[in-house]
Amino acid sequence: MNTLAISHDLDASVTVRDGDIELFRYVYQPDTIQLESPKPYIHPLRTRAGHVVSLFRPHDHVWHKGIAWSLPHVGEENFWGGPTYIHGRFYVQLENNGTQAHRRVVALNRSDGTATFSHDLDWITQSGDLFFTERRTLRANLISPHAWALTFETQMTNVSGADVAMGSPTTKGRENAGYGGLFWRGPRSFTGGQFVTPEGLGGDEVRGRRMPWMAFAGRHDVTDVQSLVLMVDDAANPSHPPQWFARTEEFACLNPAPFFSEELTVEDGGTVRFRYGVGVADADANAAPALADAVREVLARSDASTAVGEPA
Repeated sequence: MNTLAISHDLDASVTVRDGDIELFRYVYQPDTIQLESPKPYIHPLRTRAGHVVSLFRPHDHVWHKGIAWSLPHVGEENFWGGPTYIHGRFYVQLENNGTQAHRRVVALNRSDGTATFSHDLDWITQSGDLFFTERRTLRANLISPHAWALTFETQMTNVSGADVAMGSPTTKGRENAGYGGLFWRGPRSFTGGQFVTPEGLGGDEVRGRRMPWMAFAGRHDVTDVQSLVLMVDDAANPSHPPQWFARTEEFACLNPAPFFSEELTVEDGGTVRFRYGVGVADADANAAPALADAVREVLARSDASTAVGEPA
């Protein structure tokens, strides 16, 4: 297997490469407009063969950006983008689109076959209040000639001066719309693709069900080849196993949603932690169980306390 390389476009983004293939670019200081809740994102995301498995700023939901840590209801603030769900009024555009602002780089290195990037962020409301501080770490590992894994870790500390409830449109009254958290938006050609779960194959009926992992098998235009994207929820995460917000009709997405139907309140001064493994493979749905096992092994090998550290 090739050795991963990591490069830094100062004050903009980090790129991880597998030989000549750019596996992903993490844009930590985007030029996003306020309406779309500026936040770091991963795009493009590629398989080891170079097939793009993410979508950036689709016209139907311009705040969807590859893979991003997106939270629609943080107290009364919106760190997802666009309008806010208000029961009885549906979606209303408010002046509450917050920013996840990069503050400083903590780590940028490559060792033992792993490429790592860690940074600190401030969660700032549209009105200018500091709500949370965050330490976030991304880590890439090659796991087979046809697959690789991305580990996403975050620690968020409430510095708002009051308790803050994190929720979703479902916790606010909209049925089966519990999105929020680590959200992947797939390519247009993946629409109508296939979910794979520990229970087997499925369609949109899997939305809202609890499970430790889920995969999406999609097909690319032009080449007609298939790729597989999988997300694993760490067993230590709040609400594990999570309910999933997932779509294959209308568009392709995966989201292990920790606040799908129940709010999580973070006390003033308190810290909440989440870890996820993302598997990306040049494979079809049949490879999902083995890929899930491999990604779980990557999570198990990760020393989270060293990699993430304490929020600044």
